[in-house]
Amino acid sequence: MKNSFYLTILLLFVSFTSCESFLEEDPRDIISPTNFFNSESDARAAVTGIYAILKNNAIYGQVGLDAWYENGADVIGPNRGWGIIASICSYTMNEGNAGDIQQLMGIAQTWKDLNKIVLNTNVILDNVENNENIPAAARGEIVGEALFLRSLAFYHLTNLWGDVPYYRENLSIDEIGSLGRTDKDIIRDEILVDLQEAQNLMLDVIPANENGRASKWVAAMVMAKIYLIQENWQAARDKSLEIINDSPYEMLADYGEVFSPFNEYNSEIIWELDFAKDITSVLDEPFAGAAFAGNANWRASIFSPRIRDEPLNSGERGTLRDILASRGEAMNGTGLQIPLPDLVNKFPLNDLRRPHNIITNYQGVELKFPYMPKLWNLDLATSPRFNHSDNRIVFRLSDVYLMAAEAENELNGPENAYQYINEVRKRAYATQEEWELTGLSQVEFRNALRDERKWELAGEGHRRMDLIRWGILLDVVRSTEYRVYNPAENIQPYHVLLPIPTEELNLNPALLTSDPTNNGYR
Repeated sequence: MKNSFYLTILLLFVSFTSCESFLEEDPRDIISPTNFFNSESDARAAVTGIYAILKNNAIYGQVGLDAWYENGADVIGPNRGWGIIASICSYTMNEGNAGDIQQLMGIAQTWKDLNKIVLNTNVILDNVENNENIPAAARGEIVGEALFLRSLAFYHLTNLWGDVPYYRENLSIDEIGSLGRTDKDIIRDEILVDLQEAQNLMLDVIPANENGRASKWVAAMVMAKIYLIQENWQAARDKSLEIINDSPYEMLADYGEVFSPFNEYNSEIIWELDFAKDITSVLDEPFAGAAFAGNANWRASIFSPRIRDEPLNSGERGTLRDILASRGEAMNGTGLQIPLPDLVNKFPLNDLRRPHNIITNYQGVELKFPYMPKLWNLDLATSPRFNHSDNRIVFRLSDVYLMAAEAENELNGPENAYQYINEVRKRAYATQEEWELTGLSQVEFRNALRDERKWELAGEGHRRMDLIRWGILLDVVRSTEYRVYNPAENIQPYHVLLPIPTEELNLNPALLTSDPTNNGYR
């Protein structure tokens, strides 16, 4: 038994995070070829367990992937020092602190959880393909969903670590624990094939009683993002247009309504993960001192203010408390993910999205810090501290329009790209004169597109990867104004990837064979 993440054989317990029947399957123990896949319901319960892993604190629950995809860029950061994201915010990460885990989050935990998904989806595929206990139609659908989930894990692994262990078979624990790293380009090429097969097999529309599952369009979305990373502009444009033209999704007229907790699963959201309050996960266990916090989706608390920080004039705190109480609200969050000064200073004042991304005054009371209200929740009854029902939006349609605009501009210049970027901008401004872009050169359009992604998708888990694939992360970090940390003095070219934690390297020396520098950290 070699690697620590492999030694933790995956318990595919369902997290019970919704009243929906999709998330009310019977809990399962360990995936086992000898006792698990005796029926369609067994196989579907196994797939449901993969979604539970996705909702772990280190992936899409709590801070999760935001730690590595949003912090250390030019949009959000903490209002004070906080251990688990300090290394990315200050660019002081190394092999040693890569092993730090706080509240079930950290580089090591994200690595482990994503690899758990790979391990288990391989077991699922091995047990479902050619399994005559499962009807053929259901078998194809389950295979498609498993292929997507495995590809999603490799998408994140290659984004964060580059070359990683890669396998597509149901290997033994010892075999997995001695794997070296495979070139990220090979992995991406192969998962693109898997994602296309997944898209062909998965459902076009998810039934309402199974909300939270991914449709075929989520597989298409990941394909488009990989094509952008590869700078395969034509494939990125074509896949984006396929989603725009053929999927059932539509842009909402009101930007703010996209994020309303009373408007979940709206027509713009391509995929969101379902969360519910008062749930204790049996998969991602509570950490000490917070029995309610395992898999309970901290995200709203992370973006919400804490009253002891507010308001700007501490003498008005009682007034602010009274205002909040009259509205059934509380500032009981942590304030650990707030807009950076760079975002506050540069976000256009006439942009209708600004009040949803930046708020500095609440009900007439001036705040000490800015906040991002589209991702907070102050409602005391439905959203108590660390215990929220807010779903996690992963992908939405406006992102696709911006991907189409970017790819078209890189292929042919801006002439046919305006229609896609303007589709996003027209709800962001009061007049056509303000939202309509015309007369730009290819370079000018490229820069406008990069800003547009910043304004439209602020805080949603895309920014740092965008800066990396554009090759401008270092320049942006060195020119951005920060509040707590000063990453400009520490950031190095190798910081576009994370280090593999020392513990994993000690347990599996093969991880260093192809790259003795561990992504430049040695």
